[in-house]
Amino acid sequence: MYDIAIVGAGPAGSTLARLIGNKHKVLLIDKRDLENENPKKITNKCCGGLLAPDAQKMIANPQLFAVRTIDLTNNLERLYQRFYFNMDREKFDRWLVSILPTGIDKKFNSTFKNFVEIPDGYEIRYIYNGQEISAKTRVIIGADGAFSRVRNFICKDINTPEKYIAIQEWFQCQNYTPYFTAIFDEEISDFYSWIIPKENYILLGSALRPRDNTREKYDMLKIKLTGLGFNFDNKIKTEGAFINRTKRVSQLYLGRNGIALVGEAAGAISPSSAEGISYALKSSLYLAQSLDMGIDGFLDRYKQKARNIKLNLLIKNLKSPAMYNPFLRKLAVKSGLQSIK
Repeated sequence: MYDIAIVGAGPAGSTLARLIGNKHKVLLIDKRDLENENPKKITNKCCGGLLAPDAQKMIANPQLFAVRTIDLTNNLERLYQRFYFNMDREKFDRWLVSILPTGIDKKFNSTFKNFVEIPDGYEIRYIYNGQEISAKTRVIIGADGAFSRVRNFICKDINTPEKYIAIQEWFQCQNYTPYFTAIFDEEISDFYSWIIPKENYILLGSALRPRDNTREKYDMLKIKLTGLGFNFDNKIKTEGAFINRTKRVSQLYLGRNGIALVGEAAGAISPSSAEGISYALKSSLYLAQSLDMGIDGFLDRYKQKARNIKLNLLIKNLKSPAMYNPFLRKLAVKSGLQSIK
């Protein structure tokens, strides 16, 4: 019998487990093997690996970075100063797992299936090493990302954030580019695309609408950027994932009864940049603080603490038109406001 079962060991789930520590008996489930590196594995979590300032405040890793903004729709370009920390996302996840308290019961290479309600809690089922395992728990935490099975079980498709497909490819690169590139092009996506340097590689990614010729539009993006001088000849690997875009505050759903959601599973992700790690860390901190006061009434306390996440999402949605409306973006970029040389 566990006190808390956490589904997902990314930044949200592993941070929550660490902050809970040995105060409760915790089960942590993830489909990846985050303790043993597999050199044959070629796909990782599709993530650019940039820590935004809010995330840096929580782990104290500042780094000066610049953002090159390319507006293909309006044929404009600017550089803006931003503070990011450029990291290896898979190593970051492994590090978070490595500092977990020894009392956490970790079940990696496990796939969460479902749960049923029982007296005093829930019985969850998951596949571990090819076998179906069941476990009883008082609380379930969904930290399982954009396509959260936990969220789907408790609220189905009601008022969920918009889904996008993120495609990201790695290319070998001889010269390191000292900035992150954000690309806007309505012909490709109503969201955005990106180029991120990683030592001897560059990552080209794009957030695309599902069932809207996603692969063709991604290839079109490569052709357009090749015309600007980018080189995408030496491809190493391709990654993909669904990501949420929370366009309304009502799409942030934190849970019900003894089931809570954190990070992207809750819809806590930037609607303007799709940055989710800072929200994962914050929501996990708020939930851990709520559980620290006892399991009874924890969800009400969590919702109260998470009100500033709602406010943050509201502000970002109010700012989004300046980025994603072509006319307003043209005015902002041409003004040169806050740009650097």
